[in-house]
Amino acid sequence: MTITLTEAGKDASKLAVNGALTIYEAASAKAALLEALTKTRELEIDLSGVDEIDSAGVQLLILLKREAVKAGKHMRLAQHSAASLEVLDRYQLASYFGDPVVLSPDA
Repeated sequence: MTITLTEAGKDASKLAVNGALTIYEAASAKAALLEALTKTRELEIDLSGVDEIDSAGVQLLILLKREAVKAGKHMRLAQHSAASLEVLDRYQLASYFGDPVVLSPDA
């Protein structure tokens, strides 16, 4: 799994997550995602490269959303991969995140 900052700014940043977002990557991903959130007021997470996600990955996204709300910041998911859509649908979390579901071209 890799997390790449594609655009950075004080007001808005974009991150791309590629690979698996599972229990095996959750600890390292948590630190990177929370750090990115502290540096901006608005964070967009591109999920188009996520090829596997489990409940630990979902919990990480929920944590990030909760921390953003608590800090008065905005966090949104974008370019959902098929794997990320499947998990969000399974746990009925699309409305929790409140983001428009936009499929990546590869989904």
